[in-house]
Amino acid sequence: MTSPSTETLPAIVRSSDRAGRRTRLREFQAQLVERMQAAQSGVDTHVNQLGVLIGETRWLLSLQEAGEIVSVGAMTPVPWTQDWFLGLTNIRGNLVSVVDLARFHGGAPTVIDKDCRVIAFAPALSFNCGLLVSRVMGLRNLDEMTLQEDPAAPDSAAAGGRHYVDREQLHWQHLDLATLVRDARFLHIAA
Repeated sequence: MTSPSTETLPAIVRSSDRAGRRTRLREFQAQLVERMQAAQSGVDTHVNQLGVLIGETRWLLSLQEAGEIVSVGAMTPVPWTQDWFLGLTNIRGNLVSVVDLARFHGGAPTVIDKDCRVIAFAPALSFNCGLLVSRVMGLRNLDEMTLQEDPAAPDSAAAGGRHYVDREQLHWQHLDLATLVRDARFLHIAA
């Protein structure tokens, strides 16, 4: 049996590293789905939150309000809509509107890259919408965070004014999707 040449070793290592990353990503996603399902069934509903990065802001979403997390796929633009309304996408046979919340709050448009995801609203909200997020940062435990007053919170009732600081001194803003779906400005997508 011959050993691989030194030229092919880096390719083998890269291939092995990619396979390892894919395996770790699948494991992370499976654990996240299990914990989200547990939360939606009533276990740990107020403690565990889904951490996401939207624009430059870290947000916390209730697992009872957050639905499926999917890669950003093809979106069909809708003419004469606000610049934060990105269009419609198909998630498992359902048409879902996609909103760039960073842009909705007056920030720069989110640059779509490989880390971006669409977080669909939970079916319990009866609102076929998803948020474009820059990155999913995993589950966060509110018991390990400190609630703080935030005078610089985004001007939105959906933000709820709840602001947290974690053990690493990172700041997190709570996002109430149930309130967001009742926000008149959010509902008015026409330009």
